Amino acid sequence: MNVIITGAAGFLGVRLARALLAQETLPDAEGRLLPLTSLTLLDLFTPSDPILLADPRVRVVSGDLATLLAAGGAVIAPHTSNVFHLAAAVSGECEADFDLGLRVNFDSTRALLEACRHVASRPRLVFASSVAVFGGELPTVVDDFTLPQPQNSYGIQKFMCEQLIADYSRKGFIDGRSLRLPTISVRPGKPNAAASSFLSGIVREPLAGHAAVCPVPVEMQVSLLSPRAAVRGLLTAMNASSEQWGTRIAMNLPALTVSVGVMIEALRSVAGERVANRIHHQADANIQRIVGSWPAGMTSARALALGLSPDSDFASIIRSYMEDNPQSLGEI
Repeated sequence: MNVIITGAAGFLGVRLARALLAQETLPDAEGRLLPLTSLTLLDLFTPSDPILLADPRVRVVSGDLATLLAAGGAVIAPHTSNVFHLAAAVSGECEADFDLGLRVNFDSTRALLEACRHVASRPRLVFASSVAVFGGELPTVVDDFTLPQPQNSYGIQKFMCEQLIADYSRKGFIDGRSLRLPTISVRPGKPNAAASSFLSGIVREPLAGHAAVCPVPVEMQVSLLSPRAAVRGLLTAMNASSEQWGTRIAMNLPALTVSVGVMIEALRSVAGERVANRIHHQADANIQRIVGSWPAGMTSARALALGLSPDSDFASIIRSYMEDNPQSLGEI
């Protein structure tokens, strides 16, 4: 059995890879439990995690996904049973560069699906979609039946990919499962070009001893998911049987609804006044527009039935981040 992760050098890809290697067996598309014999990590960069690189089952393939697939070769090995598609250009990048978003998010996904289509094992493909597929006039809580109406290029591209995955699944080429992830917080590492980057930055940077900017009103409500819960959701999507997954392709992940002000107060309660005071407020209308168009309340009866649940509170998310990333903490 071979499992592939695209975007594997990212923080979520690394966490997912570790979790997969820790499991004794994994289900293939037919539901048979088999040992993981190889894990292929695809990304522009080589993951820096020494634990992953030391595992003999790990194969690293570096380069642009669409270019690698166009070149042919054995990027998708014949014995590939599961594919996690995490690679993407983020929201801010897609708004700033329309062609980049289409190439990275849509064209690469189509190329990946075509490659999977010609693998006899009919891989189970888990796609990391986004709550950015929603927008416009939204109900208080977005559920499994809320109509997607994306309001930015990133959300439109994610929804296009969902529909393509649904059609490839309908035709029997793959077993596709799209998960709509809310904003992941707290992300380790450096800030990125995502409009939602500040939702990690207002915690990560102060904990590291640096100043952070909050570009939205403190009363703005957002839906969040911790890295631990995100990996749990991805693994659950892979492990669920066809009967458990159901006929609908895209599924919302249950999320914690919280205001930005409550996030800041949670940081104050966990790390103290001096850390929280490193946050400064500077309005950014573009970020407010993009993030404000996303749903603040998320639920999914299907996800709950699979045993998934939202994080309990934001203070717990902060503590989990501190436990998982002690090297990123400054003087508190």
